[in-house]
Amino acid sequence: MSKRILLFLATNLAIVLVLSILAALLGLDGRAWSSDGTPMFGQLFLFCLFWGMGGALISLQLSRWIAKRAVGAQVVDGHTGDANLDWLHTTVGNLARQANLPMPEVAVYPSTEVNAFATGPSKKRSLVAVSTGLLGAMGRNEVEAVLAHELGHIANGDMITMTLLQGVLNAFVLFFARLASIAVRIALKSRSSWAVSWVVRIVFQIALSLLASLITASYSRRREFRADAAAAALAGRTNMVAALKRLMTTTDRVDMSQPALATLKVAGGKSWMRAFATHPPLEARIAALEEMGY
Repeated sequence: MSKRILLFLATNLAIVLVLSILAALLGLDGRAWSSDGTPMFGQLFLFCLFWGMGGALISLQLSRWIAKRAVGAQVVDGHTGDANLDWLHTTVGNLARQANLPMPEVAVYPSTEVNAFATGPSKKRSLVAVSTGLLGAMGRNEVEAVLAHELGHIANGDMITMTLLQGVLNAFVLFFARLASIAVRIALKSRSSWAVSWVVRIVFQIALSLLASLITASYSRRREFRADAAAAALAGRTNMVAALKRLMTTTDRVDMSQPALATLKVAGGKSWMRAFATHPPLEARIAALEEMGY
């Protein structure tokens, strides 16, 4: 756990450092007014867009590297000599060819949780990782369906779309929080206005970030249904339904202690606030598959 936290903090610190240097080189300083008092809200929005999109895009480019180190995943090449791991690599390859996708990296990580995830900045640089807990808890047909689900995410471009959505939302959160701060500072016109405006900016960023997370969570839930449909087409609806039913018996083995990694889970566990859940209920996913015509 401490290793993951340190990796998260170090990565974000590096991203902030890189963006700070680039912002200085580009002359983006986040000011809303020029020296003569002329409004510069367009430049302010460009500053916020730079930080919002920049952080999201850098995180996407590093996503494979971060994911492998966050969970301790080991890449397998199909020639390990372990029958199960070589079967896993071969199955991913067969499904990728069936879906007309480039072969992704395949990795396994040691964990009792029943989980798999896909990540990566593009279809050519994607990763499919599976926990040892999932390999031990599911039959091969069910594992194949889960792998097909993850390849469905890659085929649908879900990682890229989620990144762009998150980046735009981050930009608007920063922009409107700064506007609220500026409005308060103008209204107060006192020595303490800078302190009050700073507090207002933080409060607005937190509140707007919560609203933005409702949008990203909603999109994340929709993409799960699409990935399930893709898995049904690749590995068979019966196998995907069986995999989801198996997951219903193992939700207590999905580690949801780190919300930042929620989108890297094959199921969302039990959410006390469904609107913020990144995954729809397993029952809803099963029902959607059972209503399909194939």
